Amino acid sequence: MTEFPRPTDEPALPAAAQPARRNVFTRFLDSVEWLGNLLPHPVTLFAILSLAMVLLSGLFAWMDLVVQDPRPIGAAGRSEDGMIRAVNLMDADGIRRIFTGLVDNFTGFAPLGVVLVAMLGIGVAEKSGVLSAAVRGVVLGASPKVVTLAIVFAGVISNTASELGYVVLIPLAGAVYYSLGRHPLAGMAAAFAGVSGGYSANLLIGTIDPLLAGITEEAAQLIDADYSVTATASYYFMAVSTFLVTGIGALVSIYIVEPKLGRFDDSGAEPDLLQTQISPLDQQERKALRRAGLAVLGVLALMALTLLPEWGVLRDGETGDRMRSPFFTGFAVWILIFFLVVGYAYGKVVGTIRNDRDVIDGMAKAMSSLGLYIVIIFFAAQFVAFFAWSNLGAITAVNGAIFLQNVGLTGPALFIGFIFVCALINLMLGSASAQWAMTAPIFVPMLMLIGYSPEVIQTAYRIGDSTTNIITPMMSYFGLILAWAVRYDRNVGIGTMIAMMLPYSIFFTIAWMLLFFLWVFGLGLPVGPGSPTYYVTG
Repeated sequence: MTEFPRPTDEPALPAAAQPARRNVFTRFLDSVEWLGNLLPHPVTLFAILSLAMVLLSGLFAWMDLVVQDPRPIGAAGRSEDGMIRAVNLMDADGIRRIFTGLVDNFTGFAPLGVVLVAMLGIGVAEKSGVLSAAVRGVVLGASPKVVTLAIVFAGVISNTASELGYVVLIPLAGAVYYSLGRHPLAGMAAAFAGVSGGYSANLLIGTIDPLLAGITEEAAQLIDADYSVTATASYYFMAVSTFLVTGIGALVSIYIVEPKLGRFDDSGAEPDLLQTQISPLDQQERKALRRAGLAVLGVLALMALTLLPEWGVLRDGETGDRMRSPFFTGFAVWILIFFLVVGYAYGKVVGTIRNDRDVIDGMAKAMSSLGLYIVIIFFAAQFVAFFAWSNLGAITAVNGAIFLQNVGLTGPALFIGFIFVCALINLMLGSASAQWAMTAPIFVPMLMLIGYSPEVIQTAYRIGDSTTNIITPMMSYFGLILAWAVRYDRNVGIGTMIAMMLPYSIFFTIAWMLLFFLWVFGLGLPVGPGSPTYYVTG
């Protein structure tokens, strides 16, 4: 480990950051936290919602709830009389369907298999150490003048494997700032803004992309049984968003957050934390990263060969189309191959991967870390299935679409309200997958019936979800970040953290929404490969 002694050319002054005052906004955030704490665990929540769907299906079937089916005659799933009726899951047929479909609901839930496959490759990359080394290389290799930009950018990129940013980059950013004589909390804030505030922006496809795409697809199939959503559904927009988030995050850090924090007073910090920090890359690690870089080029070349030429084997077998093709529908396989090859290439040089057993250990460790996720997905899958079987999802969507049409709110402006609703929900339910699994069956069909594609709807959701990650105590890693911050300043509390991160949330929301409207409705650009802007029901 390398020591980073603190510069002593100027004396330290008392910390400028103090616990936030009890103003109206602070009391509002306290209320949000209190309400969020009233929510049960996501597993319990989905179990309750699943049971509620069964009970409500019985009630609304008894009330003979029915709406006109907006789908064209002959569409898959459309009844002969063109009506959508609530289906009772409490009668004998409904109970039999639940018992025989419970396992298939779980194993057939689109996000499950995709995430499991992708995590096999990411597990090897984490085992090899290539992800940690890449982040350290970006941050520690940057000059002091651009270190903030490098930290935010590294945070965004680390979302490919989200735990990496929280566990490695954020504490590392604090150490780097301290070594430069700057306030370590400012460095941690910049990293936190990149990792969590820019959660939906990336130049690479990560595990969150196929996960959310799978949930969106399940919701879209409430209206169109054949609709498919690929992991790259929002890729173009999210790749461009990487540079937006990096730039805004760096500017907010340099001109707002760091001046507010002032000079760092290390009298309240843990001595060991200030003496020993994460070491920079050594010669062997640099050599391994170069080898990993060659592996990246090799995988990219292979990807191009399967898609770009006329004879590309992963183009659509009948039409030859590149966008709607096995290349994108099976993109989780590319995630597996990419991280497996890159991780192996790096690990062989540094010695973290010596044989096939080490590769298997990395995969097994990645699978073991998904225990809670698998439990959540089991109950989320039941909720989504019951919502579809009862027809309550379709009925809610139709009635919601009719309401929006009656009040005249069908234009692009409705996405402003949608994004803010997603941001508000995120304050109380921090898990992106849990939140989307709960809300997608309502919002996706509703906005599809108005005429917008599931891909655009998902993209708007990801903006609302990401921008409030950094100001909600409900976010699963918020406590971890707070624990790291307290090691530098024992007076830091939840209010301090929220006050420090709130400027990022405000400016991310404004800038990201402007980019969304310019990209989608101003320039008419697709949000991803083969992703339409509008959905036509007829």
